[in-house]
Amino acid sequence: MYVDGQWADSATGEWLDSTDPYSGEVWARIPAGTAQDAGRAVDAAQAAMTTGPWATFTASQRGGCLRAVADLIIANADRLADSEVRDNGKLLTEVQGQIAAVAQCWHYYAGLADKVQGATIPTEKANAFAFTTREPVGVVAALTAWNSPLWFATVKAAPALAAGCSVVVKPSEFASASTLELARLVDEAGLPAGVFNVVTGLGATAGTALVEHSDVAKIAFTGSDVTGAAIYRSAATTMKRVSLELGGKSPTIVFDDADLDLAAVGVMSGIFGAAGQMCAAGSRLLVHTAVKDELLAKLLELAADLRMGDPRDPATNVGPISTPPQFEKVLAYLDVARADGARCVLGGARATGPGLGAGQFVEPTIFTDVRNDMRIAREEVFGPILSVIEFKDEQEAVTLANDNPYGLVAGVWTTDIGRSLRMSKALRVGTVWVNTYRTYSYMVPFGGTKQSGLGREHGIEAIDEYLETRSVVISTDDAPPANPFVMR
Repeated sequence: MYVDGQWADSATGEWLDSTDPYSGEVWARIPAGTAQDAGRAVDAAQAAMTTGPWATFTASQRGGCLRAVADLIIANADRLADSEVRDNGKLLTEVQGQIAAVAQCWHYYAGLADKVQGATIPTEKANAFAFTTREPVGVVAALTAWNSPLWFATVKAAPALAAGCSVVVKPSEFASASTLELARLVDEAGLPAGVFNVVTGLGATAGTALVEHSDVAKIAFTGSDVTGAAIYRSAATTMKRVSLELGGKSPTIVFDDADLDLAAVGVMSGIFGAAGQMCAAGSRLLVHTAVKDELLAKLLELAADLRMGDPRDPATNVGPISTPPQFEKVLAYLDVARADGARCVLGGARATGPGLGAGQFVEPTIFTDVRNDMRIAREEVFGPILSVIEFKDEQEAVTLANDNPYGLVAGVWTTDIGRSLRMSKALRVGTVWVNTYRTYSYMVPFGGTKQSGLGREHGIEAIDEYLETRSVVISTDDAPPANPFVMR
């Protein structure tokens, strides 16, 4: 682990295996961090903010540190990509593009570091001068998920560091290697000891210790809504700030005036990209009755050309399910969907055959005859399973889309600009994509409503998650008040 500028094993000396989802082979071992390790990292982060050189860095100096990290990410992109693909089985082609965005994101917040400003505030007081400053909230615990560990670590750590905070990252025990590689680059960039720390291990030990530590001021978490709710409850006992980027059951809504060729590609990308292992997966296809059969035919035609296999092969479209527990969960939902009456028109089973490594693959699957009250339409699967639900008019589409406990993203496919604006206002989600899907930008705020989370990542708004406003009021009087017991 990387704690206080030093590399160290866990306090117990125990290790966890990291298994390549494609080959099924153990390819790396990571320290099984303990509560003691987490506490040591928080102590280092707290010292860095109070007595270390980080406390005296100017905003421009902090920005310079972030730029150094960004440049090293670019120089080490291949190594970072290889470690992430081995850890979670994501397509190499996708990870390579994501790492380019990771570097750009560090550059973005490097530039934003010295743009944070307070304000001079006019008041009704004749003899008072008031202004505000923006101050770092304190030590940040960043808890990240296994499906995009470098990205999640970046969109938390980069704005936090730009704001002047120090950070302890706890990556998923299933995918920690690329985050440790990032720590190596942070160390090479010369950030002061304790500013950026990585503690690996199980969520129940190292993760819980970070959440409960009294010196952690802010928790930034990406993961399931169940874990997010538990973190929220725990954080409330010490009034920690919390941002939660949780799950989704996102609707992709295709109207009868849509360009169906474009829509079919967008729907395919939204659910079969990353083998459906995305918080923003478009797992519910809401399609107008008039074009349902035509769109479904196009989807089946496109799906016939999908290729499952080695995520390092550029020809592969669909990689393995990342972890054994997730693999079993996805397979179980195939049975759930059938038991509830959904009709499988594509896939619907564990994928078998040559070129599939250890066999941790699920066929790209489409269910029709789905009702919005079925479990397959309400619960997050996190796998390549699409549920098709018909609607007759715009109002029904809105009702179906919003009738879900989640509210992360939605896709709308229409050539009617008025409809696109009406839908973007009516849908209770954090992001609406119109005639596109999975179009992320580190410059555009991202986050959910309802059970999909709290707060926003990406963009200028993200740095506000790591700042608090301090008000300063200075008296300009040169004499004491006539009555000191009356508020001035």
